[in-house]
Amino acid sequence: MKTQTIDQVPLKDFFKNPEKAGYDISPDGEYFSYLAPYKSRLNIFIQNLITNDIKRITSETERDITQYFWGNSNKILFLKDDKGDENFKLFSVDLITNEQINLTPFENIKTTIIDELYNSDTEIMIGLNKRNKEIFDAYRLNIETGELTMTAENPGNVAGWLTDHLGKIRIAITTDGVNTSLLYRDNEDEPFSAIITTNFKEQINPLFFDFENNNIYARSNIGRDKSAIIKYDIKNKKESEVLFEHPDVDVDNLDYSKKRKVLTDISYTTWKKERKFLDNGFENIFKRISNELNEYEIVITGMNKDENKFLIRTYSDRSLGANYYYDLNSDILKKLSDVSPWIDENQMAEMKPVTYKSRDGMTIHGYLTLPPGKDTKDLPVVINPHGGPWHRDVWGFNPEVQFLANRGYAVFQMNFRGSTGYGKVFWEKSFKQWGKSMQDDISDGVKYLIDEGIADPKKIAIYGGSYGGYATLAGLAFTPELYAAGVDYVGVSNLFTFLKSIPPYWKPYLDMIYEMVGDPVKDNELLTGSSPVFHVDKIVAPLLVAQGKMDPRVNIDESNQIVDALKKRAIDVPYIVKDNEGHGFQNEENKFEFYEAMERFLAKHLLDTNK
Repeated sequence: MKTQTIDQVPLKDFFKNPEKAGYDISPDGEYFSYLAPYKSRLNIFIQNLITNDIKRITSETERDITQYFWGNSNKILFLKDDKGDENFKLFSVDLITNEQINLTPFENIKTTIIDELYNSDTEIMIGLNKRNKEIFDAYRLNIETGELTMTAENPGNVAGWLTDHLGKIRIAITTDGVNTSLLYRDNEDEPFSAIITTNFKEQINPLFFDFENNNIYARSNIGRDKSAIIKYDIKNKKESEVLFEHPDVDVDNLDYSKKRKVLTDISYTTWKKERKFLDNGFENIFKRISNELNEYEIVITGMNKDENKFLIRTYSDRSLGANYYYDLNSDILKKLSDVSPWIDENQMAEMKPVTYKSRDGMTIHGYLTLPPGKDTKDLPVVINPHGGPWHRDVWGFNPEVQFLANRGYAVFQMNFRGSTGYGKVFWEKSFKQWGKSMQDDISDGVKYLIDEGIADPKKIAIYGGSYGGYATLAGLAFTPELYAAGVDYVGVSNLFTFLKSIPPYWKPYLDMIYEMVGDPVKDNELLTGSSPVFHVDKIVAPLLVAQGKMDPRVNIDESNQIVDALKKRAIDVPYIVKDNEGHGFQNEENKFEFYEAMERFLAKHLLDTNK
């Protein structure tokens, strides 16, 4: 069946930087901040709520700013790395003078944010691996003077820290590579002591302290398959209350009001994001906004300290949405900007949830996006497995998916076993299954589309990034009969070299990674069988490869190996390498080049009727 005619949207419209995005509000509620392009890079702008005067306060030209927050009502802090190496430095910028200061000027050191310290205007809590590249110590940083004070020295096994509502580090999460312990102390002058130890398969992830700073709220799957939101009694070392659990999916998060000190809502994801409200005040605000913007999903992205001025972001599967400002006192909802006003959502495709059965009887959830204006049978298809692999695809606007659908392809995304959100059993079934049952789930999805008559079996490509890039290579090597082409974006080709070249701060988790992926010594045969680079003789479909030279997660050697191995067989492999990119391309011009190459490549091998 055919629908209305859909115009071809220019490629750059899908992948260029948004007009305005990343809105936040100053603690005193006097300014908006947002990201907008300056010389093709996202920079920080501020806008006065009363006068509407706009001022750009950063001038980055090498890479986009993507992570920033308000340190106080006069200073904004942002993180920046070097060409995608993920060794982030923290900078402050003064709203009045535009003076910019590098607060963590340490070479080849990664800065993490532990706590923005809501109740302090002068300090935040950060993690730095400057003493030992593999671990992060906790520091209190004065954002006015730059003074650093170590608050907790990492003994070598701490993987995370948690502060209480007074900004004191009271919880440490340790790992020996396989077992995880929750450590507690009454105050920062006391030593930590363990309150619970579990194997990494059973997890209690502390979210925040209760409002008396005595016990913690956490996400836990201990004694259950699906993670629930619980309250944990520290003194008696036991779970004291289950706030919410869902029979089908893990619960994502618990939120609260910092001003009113009440729990507000719990979020979880079925095929879409859903909420359970815990507070009438927050529920009324949320429903008030939702009723006016009822065509879209909404997210409250920011609020001032008085919690009477709110920033809202809308979205859907066909729109990147818009940003809004809601004033609680006046009950006025005001539109600030569209994220990408050049995208006409009526030209975009619906993203529909689907389920199918794997060959061993498991239910696999996914999303199917059909190209508008085309027959819904015998379509060219792009199979798009997600990265991670311990991650999941969700419903919403995906520029890659919409671009491919606009070019006439159906796009199929599946949450194969190991994808997060579906419980402990589903996750564990992925262990040591790279290229095996995890790949079978993807292959079974391909066969599902063929059996349903949706896919033309001669016009199916596979494309993915990171683990999705691995799945692309595995698909071409292990099931060559399924695919007419593949696109590998920063993907793993050799599990031995991948495990050897992980970033130093992943090494505390190495034993866990060995249990989940495979041990290079004990599982030599398994990893050899699952590494596509050793099976290039079976690859017959054309392949496009893209890689960032500075990638700290999937070293460039992963892409070099597969390209070199195929070239030795006299197979031409288009190969895009960017010296100023890491794990995925961030700069506009590099994204444009990659997707232009992908468009030509897929058209040649899936749409060219003269082949």
